[in-house]
Amino acid sequence: MGRSGPIRVVVAKPGLDGHDRGAKVIARALRDAGMEVIYTGLHQTPEQIVDTAIQEDADAIGLSILSGAHNTLFAKVIALLAERDAADIKVFGGGIIPEADIAPLKAQGVAEIFTPGATTTSIVAWVTANVRPLSV
Repeated sequence: MGRSGPIRVVVAKPGLDGHDRGAKVIARALRDAGMEVIYTGLHQTPEQIVDTAIQEDADAIGLSILSGAHNTLFAKVIALLAERDAADIKVFGGGIIPEADIAPLKAQGVAEIFTPGATTTSIVAWVTANVRPLSV
């Protein structure tokens, strides 16, 4: 795309998960690193998340999932991005995601998964290096 300016990230809590402290911590860390962050709040559908990402011209979507519905929700977001010609928006996520599910999620197109214990520094570094790399 070659867009300049700060990296734009939509941070979202899909599904019925009611705990968003981690998502807010990540949103603040990304913001503190100079990125523009759009936090969608709790209980978002994949459709709402993709709509927001497209409307906001986002470079990435960060999904926080603790409910156990990660396989379904990540797949739906990836599929909707493809349907809407927005597959260039990178999807990454974190939360309670079993090790055994990480490789299949990445095979579906999830760029990175951060499990509990990942530092905000490592997440910011990954987004900076991978979302809009300097080499075009």
